[in-house]
Parts: sequence; structure tokens; C-alpha cells
Amino acid sequence: MADLVLSVEVRERTGKGGAREARRQGLVPGILYGGKLGPVSIALKFNEVIKALNSGKFLAHMIEIDHKGDKQSVICQDIQFHPVTDNPEHVDLYRVDEDQVISVEVPVHFINEEASPGLKRGGVLNVVRHEVEINVPAGSIPEELVADVTGLDIGDNVKISNITLPKGASPTITDRDFTIATIASRGGAVETDSDEGEEGEEETEE
Repeated sequence: MADLVLSVEVRERTGKGGAREARRQGLVPGILYGGKLGPVSIALKFNEVIKALNSGKFLAHMIEIDHKGDKQSVICQDIQFHPVTDNPEHVDLYRVDEDQVISVEVPVHFINEEASPGLKRGGVLNVVRHEVEINVPAGSIPEELVADVTGLDIGDNVKISNITLPKGASPTITDRDFTIATIASRGGAVETDSDEGEEGEEETEE
């Protein structure tokens, strides 16, 4: 069961003119697509979208939309914001089933930093990946992935294999046990796997 249920209307008028009209009426225009049915132009209530965004469960979570009692499970694939006001301007919703496996990016949360000998000795946590893309059933998308740094010393790494994934989930990268973070000495980064080079420079969090 989805945590969020949003009311939707079907937009008779499409295109930029239809989108502007929807916004004037206090609605957020969007498109519903995917599955066996064709794309449909829709509109959601602005206040409901804002509430959903503030809940933290609108993006990368399975939600339900309700059109006159007909409910469908969807994932928000994209949302566009106004460059000045940051108000939601348009949403793309993708139809899914609860057991359908989809790819989503999930944030990584680090715990037990006080139990890391390396950090206690003045080391720093170098985060290579703040988010990890996983394949997961739409009804089982986790809020976060938990990385436990208990017992890690300077020079140790957190690998994807060290993180417990939900049942039926797997990382989209399967050809290597990639690095999530390293414990580095202060003033000197610890080298990560050579295959992590394309991920960009490491970021340091104290």
C-alpha cells in the first residue's frame, strides 16, 4: 500500500496553453504514462503536491493517484520546478505494479561513526557515493540504505556488499563490489578502487 494518495484530474486541453491554464487554476500539470495504457495529460492539486514533497515520500517512492475512485500505483519519474519560486511546474508519473522491479536512486545514511576507531583517531569519512542506484520492487523502495562504520579504521572502505538491501533488490552495477565510502587520514585521502575514478572527486565530511 502506497503511503501517499493524490487526487488527479484529466486535462482536456494539452500543450503549453493547457499547462498554463492548469497552473492558473491552482493545479500542477503532468503526464501519466507507462504500462499497457497510453499517455494521459493530468493535473494534480498544487497544495497536495507541496504536502507530498514536504513529506519526503513523493520522489523515488511508490504513490497512488485517485481519479474519481479509480486508483493507480505510480512512481514520480521527473518533476520540474520554477527557476525563481521553486514551485512545482510539471510532473511525470509512471504507472507501476507493486511487484514491478524499477531502478531508483536511494540515499546512503552512515551510522555508528562514534564506533569507528579511524574516525575516533582523527580520520575523516570520505563519501564516494551519497546515493546508490538499485533495482527494487516498486512496493519495497527503502527510505535509505544504511552503512555501518563500526570497527572501521583508517584505510578501510565501505563496499556495496557491506550494505543490506531490501528483499528482491540489487545494485544496478553488478560487475564489481564498488566503494561507498572510505576512512581517510586527516589531510590525506585514501585511494579507492581504480574503477571509482569516473565517479568524480571524493567529498569529505567531518
